[in-house]
This record gives sequence, C-alpha cells and structure tokens, in this order.
Amino acid sequence: MMTEEDRHIRSVAENLLSGSLQSQRSSYSHRSINSINRDFIVNEEVIAGARHNNRMSSTRRFFCLLVTFDLLLTCLMWLLCTTIAGENISTAFVQQVLHYNISTSLFDIVFSTLTRFIVLLFFYALLQLNHWIIVALTTASTSAFLGAKVYFFTWDGVPQPGFQALLILISFVLAWAEAWYFDYRVVPQEMQAQYWMNSVNNERSPLLQNVLVGPPSRIAESVGNFFTPMDSPTHSDDDEDHTKSSKSISSDDEFFNIVKRVSYLSPIKFDEYKRKASLLVDQSYQLLISKEWQKHSTTTEGDIISVMDSSHGKIFKIEGIVEASAQSLINQLHDNVEDTPTWNKDVSVVQKVQNVDHNTDIIYQSTKTYGGGLVGPRDFITLRHRNRCGKYYLSSGTFVNTNLPTRKNHIRAENKIVCLAAESIEDDESSERTQCRVTWILHVDLKGWLPQRVIDKSLASMLEKMIKSIRDYLRAK
Repeated sequence: MMTEEDRHIRSVAENLLSGSLQSQRSSYSHRSINSINRDFIVNEEVIAGARHNNRMSSTRRFFCLLVTFDLLLTCLMWLLCTTIAGENISTAFVQQVLHYNISTSLFDIVFSTLTRFIVLLFFYALLQLNHWIIVALTTASTSAFLGAKVYFFTWDGVPQPGFQALLILISFVLAWAEAWYFDYRVVPQEMQAQYWMNSVNNERSPLLQNVLVGPPSRIAESVGNFFTPMDSPTHSDDDEDHTKSSKSISSDDEFFNIVKRVSYLSPIKFDEYKRKASLLVDQSYQLLISKEWQKHSTTTEGDIISVMDSSHGKIFKIEGIVEASAQSLINQLHDNVEDTPTWNKDVSVVQKVQNVDHNTDIIYQSTKTYGGGLVGPRDFITLRHRNRCGKYYLSSGTFVNTNLPTRKNHIRAENKIVCLAAESIEDDESSERTQCRVTWILHVDLKGWLPQRVIDKSLASMLEKMIKSIRDYLRAK
C-alpha cells in the first residue's frame, strides 16, 4: 500500500513530467510555425529535391523510373493478353499494327504509353522542366484515348476480356500516378530545395538560416560548425574506411579514459608524425603564396574571402587585419588550445592526445549539437604543428589515423588541412599599435549528407564569423 507521502511524491512527479511534455510540445509547435514562412529544416524532402553537382534530383529520378516502369509493364501486359488469347505474337503484331483498328487492336495502348514515355523523359529528364503542364497534357490525352478505347472496343469478340480490361486500367492508373507524383512530389521538393539553397548562397546570412541560432563561432584549431541532416540513417557515415575500423564507445567516461592512456609514441610513429608535420608546413606555405586563389567575396569589415578548386573539393581562405603581434597570436592559440571551450561555445572538448615535440602534437576536438539535434556533433583527430616559414608564423593541422575509437553520437570528420597564419604589419601611424595580417585556410571533409554546394556556401559564411571571433577573443584578453 502507498503511504500518503508516496502519493504526494508521485503526484508532484507526474505534474513535473506533464509540464515538461507540454513545454516541449509548445516549443516545437512555435518553432515549426515560425519555420514555415522562410526557414526549411534539412530533412529528407530537401535532400531528395536537391540537385548535387547539377545532376538529376532523387525525386525526379524516381519519376523517370516510374515512367519507365509504366512502359515495361504495359508491354508485358500486352504480351500476356496476346498469349492468353492463343495468338502468335508476330501475327498479332502485324494485325494490330499494320491492319490497325481501334475496335480490335490493343497495341495502340502500348503505342500511347511509348509516346508518353518519350515525351515525359524528353521534357523532364533531358530538359529538366519544372512545370506540370506536360505531364498534365499526357495524362489528359491518355485518359481521353482510353475512354474512347473502352467505348469503341469490340468486347464481344474477346473470349476472356478480363486481361484486356486490366491492361486499360493499368495504363489509366499509371498515367494518373505519374501526374500525381510529379505535381505533389517532384515540383514541391525541388522548389523547396532550390529555395533553401538560394538562401544559403547569401554568404552574409546565418548558416542554415535561422535554424541554427547561437553565439558566433570562435577561433579553434579546426572548424566548429558542421552540419548533418536530422535523422540520418544509422551508421550513415560508416562508408569511410577509417570509420569502419573504429569501434563506438558506449560512454564519454570510457572514451576519455582511453584518450588519457594514450601516451607511448613508438619510434615509427614518431618519425611518421615528424615527416607529416614537415610536409604540412610545406603544403600550408604553398597555399599561402599560391596565385590560384580566386576572390569569392569581401566582408563588411573588409576581410577578403577567396576560394581554390582542388581534386578533393574547394579550399577556402580569408584574410584580415587584427590588433595583435603575429608571433604572440599564434603562440597563444597553439599553446592554450585546451582552453578553447571556455570562450568558444561551439566547441565542447579539446584535449591533447600526444605530444610529439614542443611544436607538434595530436589533439582531439569535438563540437556540440545545434538546433535541438538538427546539426549532429563532429569530432576530429588532428596533428598540429607550429613553425615559421618565410614571413609567416604558422599553426597548421591535418587529420591522422589513430587507434582512438569513435565517440558515441559523434561523426568522425577530417581536417584535410587547416592553417592559421599571421604576418607582422608595421604601423607608421602609431608605434604603440601592433597589427598583423591573419590568414585562415580551411579544407575539411565533413562526412555528411548535405550537398557539396551547400557546404561550400556555409564554409564561406563561417570564415567571416571565424575572423570576427579572433578579434573578439583578442579584445577580451
């Protein structure tokens, strides 16, 4: 039997739970209503309607497959009707085509389907037309023809009219299915995806529009904002070789205990990391002095964003002036990397895994979830190296394959190359002011499901926020 105190405790708990659920429903409804006007959540419909690298969208490709299925099924049904009627296929073809009569021939239904197949694929697969008028005309024409067919066909002369009637019904239903799917699926999804992509094209607008609301991202050794569609399939990123070999850890405590135990560095690994660090400096310097950069945009504060094409995607760069000593800035950000989460709210953890030497180490970094779970967390294993090359002070990073497992609920992404470079600027106006030109180069593989075009536009906008974060960080020091 429950005591009076137990009943009271249970009542309070039920009230708290009910209030929490109502609050969540209210918050979700409010967010959904506000998002209808402009902001589109990255869901399966947006992805299905997106055209990646100017290829056909998934929903349009399914429509073309449906049209092809319509033709094949109609041909198969005609063959069945001819065979069941006891006719020779070649003889029936000659009688129904060369000696055509609407009252006895069934091949005109096949011809109608073939005509619809050619017209629809020409306009919607080849020309990529987005209007429904063509499929409406083909469906209306098919319906009118089939109606006339039913009226004029000699049903008394057919021993088993059930299959002939089924052939007409199948052609009628599939024609209307094509019209319905194109008008209610293809057109809305492609328009929604195009509208969302056009919104992302504006590099001044917040990333993913107003879906992601939060403080400006801060400077870190790798990118702090990464995007993953909500409800991605389980193990959706396990196609990569390096993620296949990693086990998922059941708890954060277990994961970080493993990180803390990683201390021994074998001579082979030591030499490997030193070679990779040396190569990293050369790659960073070549990117800094390269003439292949193309100007992408200029921010409101005068910072210049540039882009370069590579075999592994686009590389982004931003250049701007900050109030700091070049060497001091690089040393602060490199040495105090584990303090990044205290001032960068987008980063959840930064932890050193191994020290190779005074200027080289391996760090683990993870990012937080955004927008109530719309943006999945990422984690990185990055080899960093600090050096001076020419007039630049560098802190560069690149991904390395380690035995560290994949953290639970995180996706292991890769920094192809990230480089923070600073060069001193002599200020003739005042000897008290110390300035340097900061260059941030970013080349990442997000391992997500978003179209590359969306990622490129998002990274350009992110760079603008990153250099602003550097200035905010320096003013706070």
